[in-house]
Amino acid sequence: MRNKYRRKSGIGIISIMVLCICGIVVFKSVELNNRKINVKSQTEELEKKIKAEEDKSKEIQNYSAYIETKGYIEEIAREKLGLVYEEEILIIPSE
Repeated sequence: MRNKYRRKSGIGIISIMVLCICGIVVFKSVELNNRKINVKSQTEELEKKIKAEEDKSKEIQNYSAYIETKGYIEEIAREKLGLVYEEEILIIPSE
């Protein structure tokens, strides 16, 4: 009688341990899945920021190239300094 009881109790303990291990595995897999979703959203957000910074960098490079042109220098000289070419006539409207 004692031998049958020991077998049943041993199987019961093993079953409980297997169920506990399965529960832990399921819990951790859900936790890892949530973490994966968070990391994916962070990655997408950072990729958008990288794209925006690359666009901004291109704009700065284009503006830098424009600043070095003769047209930009003439534009600034006309607007800020009021300079004109020798053959041009400057007409200032009266108020």
